Amino acid sequence: MVVLSLGEFLWSLLVIFFMVIYFMMLFQVIVDVFRRHDASGWKKAAWLIFLFVAPFLGLIAYLVTNSEAMTQRNTAVMDTRRYGYEAAAENIGAAGQIAKAKELLDSGAISPEEYAQLKAKALA
Repeated sequence: MVVLSLGEFLWSLLVIFFMVIYFMMLFQVIVDVFRRHDASGWKKAAWLIFLFVAPFLGLIAYLVTNSEAMTQRNTAVMDTRRYGYEAAAENIGAAGQIAKAKELLDSGAISPEEYAQLKAKALA
């Protein structure tokens, strides 16, 4: 039975932590290489070969040379997702429209007649 001292255990945790961080960064860079529209297939292949042959050096080189464009691509993806979530939230169906109208009625923003019109429109 192998017994680790506290120092060895903490060192192992630290090493595992940095390995996880490294692989997260590596996978993010690989995803970004495939997401690029400004690079040709040969340029993408060259970056991937560089990342697999010299992983640490390739990772640092990619982050230094492409960090701003990488940020813009990630922001564009997040904006697209946010738009999709907002569009899905707006398309909530008749029950959701009636619930929104009821909230407006309860808050006093609309009259009971307007509520009835909105309810009829949602059910139509």
